[in-house]
Formats: sequence, C-alpha cells, structure tokens
Amino acid sequence: MAQQPVFDQEGDQRVDEAFIDDVTDAEEREAAHRERGTSRPITVVGNPVLHKECKNVTAFDEELARLIDDMFASQRTAEGVGLAANQIGVDLKVFVYDCLDDEGVRHVGAVCNPVLEELPAERRILDDSGEGCLSVPGAYAELARPDYAVVRGQNAQGEPIAIQGTGYFARCLQHETDHLYGYLYIDRLSKRERKDALKQMAEREPRYPVVAND
Repeated sequence: MAQQPVFDQEGDQRVDEAFIDDVTDAEEREAAHRERGTSRPITVVGNPVLHKECKNVTAFDEELARLIDDMFASQRTAEGVGLAANQIGVDLKVFVYDCLDDEGVRHVGAVCNPVLEELPAERRILDDSGEGCLSVPGAYAELARPDYAVVRGQNAQGEPIAIQGTGYFARCLQHETDHLYGYLYIDRLSKRERKDALKQMAEREPRYPVVAND
C-alpha cells in the first residue's frame, strides 16, 4: 500500500515510519474479508470478556487471518463501523474498522495490539458528538473525545503500523482501542448517563444476533 508521512508532536517528519494507506481499494478489501468470513453473534455489556484487558496477539497466522475475516463479516451483519475481537467473544487485542471520516472518506483495516498515542495538549480538541456501541445495542449518548487520534500497533502479518484519524474516524479508533483494554464507552459516562444508556438498551430489541448473558 502507498503510505503517507508521519509527523511527531513537534511537527517534524519521521523518516522511520509512516501512516498506512487504509483508503485505497477500501471497498474491495472489505468485501474480500467479509466473503471469506463467517458472521458471529455480538457479545453485550455484562459479558466478562468485555470487562477485562484482552491478551496480546502473538501468533500472526492463518487462525488470526480467519478471525479477522469473521470480524469483518460480523461487523457488516451488525451494520457497525468498528468491531473488537472481544465483541465476538475472543480474548485477543485486535480490532477491525470500516469507517467514514468527516470528509466522507472510507477507511478499512485491522489492527493488532493497538496503543492509543497520547496527544499533546494543543491537539486535544474535544468533540462531544453522540456515540453508540454494538455491545450496548440501541443505546446512544454524547461523549467528549479528541477529534484526532493516532493508533500504533501491528498488521495481520505482525508488521508495525500507525493509523491516524480525524472526526468520526478518530472516535472509532479510540472506541475500539478502549474495548481491548476492557472499557465500553458507557464506562466513560456519568452514572446517570450510563443508567440512561442501559435503559435505552433494555427497551429496544437488537437488530442483529447477540449472545445472551447468563
């Protein structure tokens, strides 16, 4: 894939790494993953796998490739823009995304062992747009997050990658990374807002298959 230059927090270009191009052939790449994969039901809030940090990916093999294919298939079934492995019950640090940014550009990719980069104060412009989650079906709430995000991790072959996002896509990157460290977006809400989100969930039937909590 073609790559774009990376700049550090002082604005100097880094010569040793680059942001991946997750835009080129986005539709074709997503379709290929999805067609190879099998859709799985979504785990919902209360399932223990969602509430603890996931294990690091250490084997970049065919089993991981199949998991990523299944995640793309599951994401499409649920009409989501991002999906973490623990949302289909798998205790591994990997997420996939198929998300538009605020300019309408489509981004498609998969990240293993993601780490969200701490932004300098001058880059932390908060956006308090609404947010939802496939693991809290039917619920939405406003949540302030930075409107720019950088995630570093590895691709499905174990190679180091860096991804940048703005606007809605930045929110997606932060949301999915949170999942892999045991946090749902409702964990960042006030008690009243969290209670309201869970009430919304209880009042609505999920539009996709979910795993019922015992």
